[in-house]
Amino acid sequence: MGRTVAAAGIGGSRRNICCCSSFFGGAALGTAAVTTTTIIATTTTTTTTTATYTSSINMAASLNLETVAVTADTESGIVRVELNRPKNLNAMNMQLFMDVRKAFDTLSEDPDCRVIILSGRGKGFTAGLDVLEPKSLPAPTPEVSRYGFNFMKHLTIMQDAFSAAESCLKPVIAVPHGPCIGAGIDLITACDVRVCTASTVFSIREAAVGLAADVGTLARLPKIVGNESLVRELALTARNFSAQEAKEMGLVSRVLASEEEAMKAALEIAKQIIANSPVAVAGTKKNLNFARDHQVAESLDYVRTWNACMIQSEDLKKAMKAAMSKSKPTYAKL
Repeated sequence: MGRTVAAAGIGGSRRNICCCSSFFGGAALGTAAVTTTTIIATTTTTTTTTATYTSSINMAASLNLETVAVTADTESGIVRVELNRPKNLNAMNMQLFMDVRKAFDTLSEDPDCRVIILSGRGKGFTAGLDVLEPKSLPAPTPEVSRYGFNFMKHLTIMQDAFSAAESCLKPVIAVPHGPCIGAGIDLITACDVRVCTASTVFSIREAAVGLAADVGTLARLPKIVGNESLVRELALTARNFSAQEAKEMGLVSRVLASEEEAMKAALEIAKQIIANSPVAVAGTKKNLNFARDHQVAESLDYVRTWNACMIQSEDLKKAMKAAMSKSKPTYAKL
């Protein structure tokens, strides 16, 4: 059972980081935890090295995330990241973009984190960009070109926030429910696996509000669904599309009746991932991302070079030994 240490919230709101081995059965807990884990790794020369890592549960708590809640199960290694502006239907302001970036960058380096499940608190995943938030756009300047430079810097922060989910070494499973509008699609298309509820409503809404989607949807969605005509239809019309249509096009892999069932499915996927070597899982994600953006010959060369190193891992020996003995292998943390 994980240990929990309470920490004060920010401004009385529910911006919390939790550490509990039983949080999956109910709502996230309003506590913060500090966990330190010692990892012992044995090399092929039988030399034992001990390294002490500070869990990101402690690191995330020190970040004081205002708009993202992080809840971790230290026993399984599953971490939930929740958009946490439910009163605003998780509309994305600049603080949320920065908090998402901090959460994924931190968890990527955390040896205790094996899989991340991304969702939204409240009635929906997100209503998209918070257009009522003044900081959603850079401050105006009297000179057009200088405003353009400021806008590019501003937009890079937003793009990098969602790309952090893509570059994170840990697999990210997105579980949208209710509205998943505009920037919500930007975010989930940067994730590895997507399951949703039957009530989820998607929309690439940007064309309806006077601009082209610019935080990732137009770059990633065509490669995910492989249907250029449909992507253009959805982006140009800005119409809503249902969970079932999202499944048919390949945006999500499963549609579940309720939020509870969708989370249960995500947890099951996460547990199956965790049963595998963390070295193999990280390598698979890295090579899938590389292959998506490169030619076949380049991708074959990349994975050849990658595995020239990673095949020497103890994880391969443990996996083969476990297969022969019909037992479950135990791997060192990454």
